[in-house]
Amino acid sequence: MPIAIVIENRSQLTTCVQVSDRTLQLLNKLKQETGLKSLDQVIRELVAERGGIPKSVFGSNPKLRSFTAKDKAESHKL
Repeated sequence: MPIAIVIENRSQLTTCVQVSDRTLQLLNKLKQETGLKSLDQVIRELVAERGGIPKSVFGSNPKLRSFTAKDKAESHKL
């Protein structure tokens, strides 16, 4: 039976990830073995081990042009 893992990030938004009972057991085992404090950290470590995935995607689309002063001003309009 699938269950949901609730992950909170820095911006205080919450995300639910549905995993099986077995996957949750494995994640909790890794959490305990590694001494990490959260399942979010465990998942991040697993992704980092995979390699090739940047910590940030800022600037990852070279086709986008830089923001202009006009763009920045328009983004602050209500």
